[in-house]
Amino acid sequence: MNILPYEECCALFEKSGLSLDKEKYDAFDKYMGLLLETNKTLNLTRITEPAEVTQKHIIDSLMIFTFIKPAGKVIDVGTGAGFPGVPMKIYDRALDMTLLDSLNKRVNFLKGISDNVVKMNCIHARAEEAGRSMREIFDMATARAVAGFDVLCEYCLPLVKVGGIFAAYKGPTEEIDTSVPEVFGGRITDIHEYSLPDGDSRRIIIVEKTAPCDAKYPRRKIK
Repeated sequence: MNILPYEECCALFEKSGLSLDKEKYDAFDKYMGLLLETNKTLNLTRITEPAEVTQKHIIDSLMIFTFIKPAGKVIDVGTGAGFPGVPMKIYDRALDMTLLDSLNKRVNFLKGISDNVVKMNCIHARAEEAGRSMREIFDMATARAVAGFDVLCEYCLPLVKVGGIFAAYKGPTEEIDTSVPEVFGGRITDIHEYSLPDGDSRRIIIVEKTAPCDAKYPRRKIK
């Protein structure tokens, strides 16, 4: 068992405003088992203890569902080991999920998750490259613990179609310049603050894409 026992998981999910059935639980456990096994040879996560895995990886990834309803084509930028994209896809199989990462070894791991746990699109590319080749085709972009908010806006908003959203998972301390998204055709509509069951504070910043992004973004190198 790679996450907490089913009943304990259900209690933590309920405390967080989420639901959990046995099918999803088994998929989460299988995903984390493959991740932790791969982690022995490829550095994917420093969090390996079942209680922390359940809260800091799975529940944190899913908190977006307590604020909005993700739908349609979603891209998780700089996904790493698959957070939040893989848990989101397991939680809602209707999502058309794309995982984007710049390290091919991580993408190969994610392809294994796609083959064995839940089907997703796994793409090896840098975010600034994707922002040009897959421009404004997604209903939603997500990013978690990848870079500062200003950089994430430049990476993610070019990928999102007008009317779509970018959801940035952030910690409690980063200073957020609310004017930054306007440069890339977006505006902040909500900043949702929440706590994990263990008390850790988090935020999800919701940015609506209100206008096409200037063609000069994303730049090939972002300072």
